[in-house]
Amino acid sequence: MTDQKTAGLGGAATAGFDRRLLPPMMLGSVLNPVNSTIIAVTLVPLGNALGAPPSQTAWLVSALYLATALGQPVVGRLIDIFGPRRLFLVSTSLVGVAGVVGTLAPNLGVLIASRVLLGFGTCAGYPAAMALLRSEARRTGRDSPGGVLTALAVANQTIAVIGPLLGGLLIALGGWRATFALNVPLAVAAVLLGLLRLPKDAVEGEAGTGEAGPRKTGTEGLGSREPSPPGRLAAQLDLPGMALFAVMLVALLLFLMNPYLRDWYLPVIAVAASAAFAVRELRASTPFIDLRVLGGNTPLLVTYGRALVAYVVAYSFLYGFTQWTEEGFGLSPFHAGLVQIPMFLVAIGISIGAGRREGVRGKLLVGALGQIVACGVMLTLTGDSPVWTLVLVALVFGVPQGLNNLALQNSVYVQADPERTASSAGLLRTFAYVGSMVASSTTAASFGQRANTGGMHHLAWIMLGAGVLYLLLNLFDRTLRAVA
Repeated sequence: MTDQKTAGLGGAATAGFDRRLLPPMMLGSVLNPVNSTIIAVTLVPLGNALGAPPSQTAWLVSALYLATALGQPVVGRLIDIFGPRRLFLVSTSLVGVAGVVGTLAPNLGVLIASRVLLGFGTCAGYPAAMALLRSEARRTGRDSPGGVLTALAVANQTIAVIGPLLGGLLIALGGWRATFALNVPLAVAAVLLGLLRLPKDAVEGEAGTGEAGPRKTGTEGLGSREPSPPGRLAAQLDLPGMALFAVMLVALLLFLMNPYLRDWYLPVIAVAASAAFAVRELRASTPFIDLRVLGGNTPLLVTYGRALVAYVVAYSFLYGFTQWTEEGFGLSPFHAGLVQIPMFLVAIGISIGAGRREGVRGKLLVGALGQIVACGVMLTLTGDSPVWTLVLVALVFGVPQGLNNLALQNSVYVQADPERTASSAGLLRTFAYVGSMVASSTTAASFGQRANTGGMHHLAWIMLGAGVLYLLLNLFDRTLRAVA
């Protein structure tokens, strides 16, 4: 193994990592979670202002997830080919446009469109950060920059804590439109940081990242490669493969959001598109997702599978448990939000502490056990339980929340094809969003018309089953011992 001095937050830069890259990396990676958390407190006042019922305002959440689940691997692949800088600047500029559209939106339809733009605009931050990590590892000769990975995880956990509080403050000061306007200064800051701090790509200057050619050395060519002819770059885009992937994923996610028998055609479309996608990718010279390489990379495939299962449990808790604390237990929305804060605070502390240790298997096993214990405690709760038991569940869930995100992110970094780091990182997020859709549907099916205690227990049993599956996936995966 190479030098592991990057294992702490402070040590991330002492081992040669360029400190200038951290601000744009962290800001870009939190643009999506900040909008995911702020919208949670915006739905009610927005619906009241526009006269839209919850069934319609829910599309503001789904639109972001759909766009992001589709866009992350696509934008990640573009980053692999063209380098992170160009895609980062274009995407974060789109965040600003989405902020303006949302702020001035006259109706719900335009707001949903702005959330779609926002979803695509936030797609580049995380894949670009992972690509820059890989590039810096090559430049410095030091692999496994654990401190930077930990910093990204902690940044996302921190946003999860302050997002709802920030949203409430903005609504109090300027109404629900202020939560959309927030994206304008965030986008301006991200674009400026990208222009000033990120290394130039091949098409912009003399260098770029991706598969275009041999890598340059030196900080002026940070993460760079020689440019390829335009025809070769166009061929690498694999537009038919991307289109089939989009049809497959959109059909699947639309069905998962509302799995009714009347929508039987959606899974049929998803299966047909997936078959066509597989045929296309196996025949393409430069596929969008190299199924031959991915199919031979069993550890990475298992990581994607465990990510899906882990996020089913995590999002079921975020959606289901929170609804039950309001309707089944009787807390106000403000106090229900306060109950969640201990989980995120524990997750931050766990991420910082665990980020200093090598390996992921121990983190994943402890995270799985934490999920199982928390689900077991959920099964003991009733409407008459003391408030401290709700806080206890949140505290226990903070352990897997901090460990799983960090370990899954580190696993993909190590297991992915180095030339496809960004698209592999994007696929991780896609599987996470598929898990969130499964969680949303499971929660709706468990509660029905009202989030009562019986429905919460039903949901907890499903979460417990998923938690046991997650534990088994980690327990019997021997390849995890090699991931440090």
